[in-house]
Amino acid sequence: MFFLICITVGFASALVGSIVGLGGGVILVPILLVLYEYNDSFSWASAHQIVGLSLIIMIFTALSSSITYSRKQRIDYKSAFLFVIGGIPGGIIGSFSNQYVNTDSFSIYFGILMIMLFMLFFIKRNKKVSNEHPTSKKWRIYREKVINNKVYTYSFSPIYVFIVAFLVGCLSGFFGIGGGSLTVPVMILFFGFPAHIATATSMFMILFLSVFSSVTHFYLGHITWEYVWLFIPGAFIGGIVGAKINQRLSGPTVEWLLKILLLIIGFRLIWQGIG
Repeated sequence: MFFLICITVGFASALVGSIVGLGGGVILVPILLVLYEYNDSFSWASAHQIVGLSLIIMIFTALSSSITYSRKQRIDYKSAFLFVIGGIPGGIIGSFSNQYVNTDSFSIYFGILMIMLFMLFFIKRNKKVSNEHPTSKKWRIYREKVINNKVYTYSFSPIYVFIVAFLVGCLSGFFGIGGGSLTVPVMILFFGFPAHIATATSMFMILFLSVFSSVTHFYLGHITWEYVWLFIPGAFIGGIVGAKINQRLSGPTVEWLLKILLLIIGFRLIWQGIG
C-alpha cells in the first residue's frame, strides 16, 4: 500500500507540475506535508527530508518533460541558461538555509508564498514589449519563437533575469519547489513570455537547478534514499504525460490552471501550519 501511494503521488505531482511548468515540487511538497501529519508511514517526512526528496524527484520530472517539450521545439534554451546561471548560487544558499526551519513554520511560509504568486497574476501586464523594434532599446534580449505557425515575440533585460533567477534559486532550494512556481509567473507577467514557452523553458531550467540544490541537500544529509526510489517511476511517467497534455491546451487555460493550483495549495498549507 505504501509503495502504491508513493507511485501515485509521484505521478500526480509530476503530471500537474509538468502541465503548468511547476516541476511537481509545488504539488509534491504539500502532499507529503499532509501525509506526514495524518499517515504514520510518512513519519520520516520532516521539512528537511521532504525538500531533499522533492528536489531529487524533480530531476526526473524535469528530464522527462524537457525531452517531450524539446521534440516540439518549445524550449527557449538561451533564456533558460540565463536563469540557470543566476539561479544556481541562489539554490545553494536556499538549501543551506532550509535546515534552520521547522515543519509547521515551513508550511505557513510556503502557503504565503503561493498566495503571493497567485496575486501577481492580477497585476496589469505591459503589452508593449512585443511591438518594440529589436534595436529600440539597448541591454535587452529579444526572442522569437514559432508555435503552431504563430510567431511569438518577447524581450527582457539580462540584468533583471539574473536578479530574479538568484532570488528564485534561493526560494527553490529553501522550499524544494524547483523554482517553476516562481519563474513561470515571472516569465509570463514581467518578461512577456507566452504561457506555453514559459512552461517548457521552466521545466528545462528546473532540471539544472534541481541537480545543484539536490547536491547541497545530499551534503546536509536531508535525502532519504530508501524512499526516493519509490517516487521516481511515477514522476518520470507523469512528466511525459503532463508535457503532452500541455501541448493540447491553450495558453489562457494553462495560466488559469496555474492560478487555481497556487491559491488552493496556499490556503491549505497555511491552514495546516496554523493548526
